[in-house]
Amino acid sequence: MKAFFAWSAACVVCFLTACASSPPTPDWQLEAKSAMDRAVAAYLEGDIRVEQAEITRARAALARTGRADLLANAELLRCATRVASGAFEPCAAFEVLRPDATAPQRAYADYLRGQLQPQDAALLPEAQRGVAAGNTAAALGQNKAVDPLSQLVAAGVLLQTGKATDAVSEAAVNTASAQGWRRPLLAWLGLQLRQAGQGGRADEVARLQRRIALVEGTQASTQPTPSPKALP
Repeated sequence: MKAFFAWSAACVVCFLTACASSPPTPDWQLEAKSAMDRAVAAYLEGDIRVEQAEITRARAALARTGRADLLANAELLRCATRVASGAFEPCAAFEVLRPDATAPQRAYADYLRGQLQPQDAALLPEAQRGVAAGNTAAALGQNKAVDPLSQLVAAGVLLQTGKATDAVSEAAVNTASAQGWRRPLLAWLGLQLRQAGQGGRADEVARLQRRIALVEGTQASTQPTPSPKALP
């Protein structure tokens, strides 16, 4: 996903080389990247207000270029965070840009909706090609080269298409937990809770309810809060 959402080859070179002779990075690139980074982080942490403000900044910076493909990347990244969090909604802002988007962008949008055409699988980011081909390794976190957000996107696509196994759900929970991403963690824990309830597993239901309450900050406590010094 990192490669897919690179702003441009020139931008990557500017960030990685820091050569004195290199031309300065245009302000719009810096503004767009930092705003999108903050928007993604805010959404995954559950802060919609900040996410909306930052995506507005990113859109404004990208629109100054007049390039629909750059703006399409931002919209796809925003929609990918939704899929990673089990929120399957139309990627309406991208669809407005679809006529001027690239073929890989259109394929990725279809993939996020669970409607990828088989012949377009090769156009996907490398981290998602395996899932598109029926290999769940990315969603299970078995490929350490795949970044956490890509893992959750893969898991979300599998869930949307009815192919998410218990192992995929557990891997998604672990990935979101490790990153401290509250929104996808609650979504995947909620899925596990529903499945445990349907299966009549009362102990598992109780355990998941306690964990969800902990994440939400609603867990009642009858014990005094320990001092940080008392922790090992």
